[in-house]
Amino acid sequence: MMENAKRLISDFTSIGVALIALGVVLGVVIGTDVSFVPNVLENLMGAVAMLGDAGLVGIIVLLIVMELLR
Repeated sequence: MMENAKRLISDFTSIGVALIALGVVLGVVIGTDVSFVPNVLENLMGAVAMLGDAGLVGIIVLLIVMELLR
């Protein structure tokens, strides 16, 4: 039961990461208005800026997120 839940969460996370990557690529190629996810690049740059402004805590959060997605 727990393994199925972990696998399901992992699958959804993988789909989400793939959609974000697709949104970034389409935002660069087509422009800022990607029909299924508007302003992907702006939101991503805002998140990176927020982590950068947080200093050490931002670096720690980034490392935790990277480890969870690995």
